[in-house]
Amino acid sequence: MKMLKHIKPVHYMLLVLPAVLIAELMHADPILLFALACAGLIPLAGLIGEATEALAHVTGPRIGGLLNATLGNAAELIITIVAINAGLLDLVKASITGSIIGNLLLVMGASLLLGGLKNGTQHFTRSHVSNNATMLVLAVVALTIPSLLNHTLEGEILPIATLENISLGVAVVMIVLYALGLWFAFKGIKSGGAMAHAGGAESEAPAWSVNVSLIVLAGATLATVWLSEVLVGEVEAVTVQFGLSEFFIGIILVPLIGNVAEHLVAVQVAIKNKMDLSLEIALGSSLQIALFVAPVLVFVALLFGEQLTLVFNQFELVALVASVLITSLVASDGETNWLEGAQLVAVYLILGVVFFFIPG
Repeated sequence: MKMLKHIKPVHYMLLVLPAVLIAELMHADPILLFALACAGLIPLAGLIGEATEALAHVTGPRIGGLLNATLGNAAELIITIVAINAGLLDLVKASITGSIIGNLLLVMGASLLLGGLKNGTQHFTRSHVSNNATMLVLAVVALTIPSLLNHTLEGEILPIATLENISLGVAVVMIVLYALGLWFAFKGIKSGGAMAHAGGAESEAPAWSVNVSLIVLAGATLATVWLSEVLVGEVEAVTVQFGLSEFFIGIILVPLIGNVAEHLVAVQVAIKNKMDLSLEIALGSSLQIALFVAPVLVFVALLFGEQLTLVFNQFELVALVASVLITSLVASDGETNWLEGAQLVAVYLILGVVFFFIPG
């Protein structure tokens, strides 16, 4: 009965799951299957986040923060692992940059916009957000170095083996940096830092027992794996029928599907005038993608016999740098307003239009 008290409108989308199963058994149109899989993944991502937050509430701030820091983007990690297994490496790399850009521009922008319209000028702890923004700058620098080297070194493309070795080395350093960031946050900051809130907000956690949380987490994870396989299996059909590139699906659709529940939490707490928490969610998810998910995927690809390098195209690099630059500017004065939010969302929409027309 306790679980019924925490039913949210998004949970009703779980009714899509049997529809996906029926459509799959009946060999329905690939586009319908793709759409149903996308819809089904949204509530599952939310359930993974809620189960993680519920466990975090029981285990305490330090262990709970570690759970969020490792499972905060579990849904998107599962989707990308399935995509790697299917050989869709361009989609995987696009989803990495798309998640970072989406969190910094769309999520933060929507939070500032709606929070500002509701509460006027909002304030946050400048020093704390600035530290997270600095970490994010370092993360993006680490992500862009292999790309810049490949694009500028005498105008030649480096051998794939060289790029793979560079990517593996960078991935190791990034994981170490992520671990150091967690250690610093949990040792010196009571709130646990931005990465501790990567999966949502503790204040929004359902009051589930450990057993219920583990059951929900396991069930949602298995269902996410299944739907991810359905979604990835229909990507080719979607690209052919609608003229969408694999790149666009990876940089726009996959991040939105995998993170929409978390995005809603960030916006909701901003409307409640909790800007510190809202910014921690957006920044934490970006940091987790850049410093943890991206390097982990490099090693996961090796297990599947694939070579996933941290080399992104010029458009992705420009978008990443612009996103981090804007975030740093927003974090510089300790206050936000709705106009800044509208500007961030506008930049995201401009990038989305450009990405739509980039051939992939």
